[in-house]
Amino acid sequence: MLLTERAEQVTFGGFGETRTMYQVAFATSEKSPNITADDRLVAEILGSQGITVNASVWDDPTVDWPSFDCVVIRSTWDYHLKAARYADWLRRCSAAGIKIWNPPEVVLANLNKRYLLNLAQQGINVVPTVYVESSAPQMLRDVLERHQWQEAVVKPAISASAYGTWRTSMSTHSEDQDRFQEQVCAHDVLVQPYLSEIALQGEWSLVFFGGEFSHAVLKRPTAGDFRVQREFGGNSAGLRPPPGLVEQARAVLGRVGSDLLYARVDGIERAGRFVLTELELNEPFLFLGYSSRAADRFASSICRILR
Repeated sequence: MLLTERAEQVTFGGFGETRTMYQVAFATSEKSPNITADDRLVAEILGSQGITVNASVWDDPTVDWPSFDCVVIRSTWDYHLKAARYADWLRRCSAAGIKIWNPPEVVLANLNKRYLLNLAQQGINVVPTVYVESSAPQMLRDVLERHQWQEAVVKPAISASAYGTWRTSMSTHSEDQDRFQEQVCAHDVLVQPYLSEIALQGEWSLVFFGGEFSHAVLKRPTAGDFRVQREFGGNSAGLRPPPGLVEQARAVLGRVGSDLLYARVDGIERAGRFVLTELELNEPFLFLGYSSRAADRFASSICRILR
């Protein structure tokens, strides 16, 4: 159905205009099939402007993706458990001309955290990262000694919500070797130095819509842990970051080379410099409820790509 066939009188931004009635899919997952409470904030704004938002599980074979004017990847939070299938879904949608945001080619490049190495090569201040391929295993001790890391974090190259992420150290590498070997045999992994700043100061998440800074939160782990995710007891607070951090995070987005609907730039502050830990372009939690106008800004960005 052509968009022009659905034109009706609706209100955008307080002005009565003739606009097309749109159908938008928020891509979700089998275990969390409904729109999240956070995303519902923007869905309600879009609904008030004549845009219907549908929760659609990304690997549900009954979903008619071409029937939507736009697909927004939101809570596909099991993608790392079905990585090959998820990548195939993105490619098939792209080949079919389905409008997906962020663009499939951007998301595909963001699935594997190898992208951190690419950004580092482009001059971005990235947390030091050793990429260990499953086909070329290494001894954990050798990695730590080579980089003189007393403490480190091990994580899968494709993961979400700290899945499969754990700490190791020079004093425990011997007993940790079997766990490390088992993980490397299953998939590629990253080894990174443990960042004490996360526990002491917190990790920033800076959210951008359409390339423009929207809001930020500072995430902290619970006492005795290093993971900032809510699933592990982490907590977050909406705060205004130093201007310098915002500009440094914006510079990271400049390396993507593509228009983005949303982006979440995660990192720590070290001596006034932003150290990138993650660039979330696939399915980030956007902390819309932590800023009074964040949902409006996200809704405006979605309206722009629809128009």
